[in-house]
Amino acid sequence: MATVQRDTQRRSDAISVGLVILLLAVVLPAVLDPFRLNLISKYLAFGFVAIGIVLTWGYGGVLSLGQGVFFGLGGYMMAMFLKLEASAPELPDFMVWSSVESLPAWWQPFHSLGWTILGILVIPGVLAWLFSYAIFRRRVSGVYFAIVTLALALTLTVVVIGQQGDTGGANGITDFRTLLGWDIVGSSGKRVLYYIEVAAVAVVMVLSLLIVRSRFGKILIAIRDREDRVRFSGYDTAHMKAFVFAVAAVLSSIGGAFYSLQVGLIAPGVIGVVASVEMVIYAAVGGRLSIPGAVMGALLIGFLKSYLSETFPEGWLYFLGAVFILVVWAMPNGLAGLMTRMPWQRSARGAS
Repeated sequence: MATVQRDTQRRSDAISVGLVILLLAVVLPAVLDPFRLNLISKYLAFGFVAIGIVLTWGYGGVLSLGQGVFFGLGGYMMAMFLKLEASAPELPDFMVWSSVESLPAWWQPFHSLGWTILGILVIPGVLAWLFSYAIFRRRVSGVYFAIVTLALALTLTVVVIGQQGDTGGANGITDFRTLLGWDIVGSSGKRVLYYIEVAAVAVVMVLSLLIVRSRFGKILIAIRDREDRVRFSGYDTAHMKAFVFAVAAVLSSIGGAFYSLQVGLIAPGVIGVVASVEMVIYAAVGGRLSIPGAVMGALLIGFLKSYLSETFPEGWLYFLGAVFILVVWAMPNGLAGLMTRMPWQRSARGAS
């Protein structure tokens, strides 16, 4: 029976991931104009963050309200490379306006795309592991950990805004048009970037499903449900929670890098408290135990924000709030809960 259930779950996961990829790679590019497709690219960047939140919150029981920090780190690192390319051989314009005479030493590695990508993949993960492991070792968890991450997001926002000469301040880093000389602003460039982003999302979804279906994933669920028993069994629960938190940080960083490429700017607003809380909502709407549901949640909320702000410019936030309440009340398992009612799901359960 257990083997049949595992096979059913794997089949369900494969179908869900396949449908999401089909929607992103075939359906949406066929029906949307370049402007709308670029908006989807922007929403999809937050899908990486939502997947990470599903891993930490849904499976690990660790709620973070500061994922905007790592999203911002990835976004700023990519923007730094793009800005240096756009400004070469001069200093970036905001540094000139702030009377900075030479490029700060910590900007130097971002002349290289290779070092930039390495930084995007490594720096947020290392910082997240060090930060969370120190906290988890002291057995701080639950709402207390959430508050700490919220304070971290607020602190970093203040630091970024205050360092006008180094980070662009409240305006952020803007005005870049090429990646290694390739135009990323035109419609063709945006379309290619979109497909690269879809491919990256597909890879991340598959790898995340492998994590949660592995032995480590089962231990992670056990930690979420009864951490004391897992600890008494000899496992270092602090290390395991720190690891999954670091994985989520890397995913957020990748999303931030794609955001800078697609939107053409990065600003402190994506680091702050409001943005970080919105990222949790993406996972909650999609289903906090569903990897593909997280991606769909990010797309749905992003679409609703754009549509409602265009249609109801005076009161769109109230409509969006009502949507959140309705989803939580009517679909406690998010969009993923609807998938369990699909015909293939019912037939699979009947066969088992």
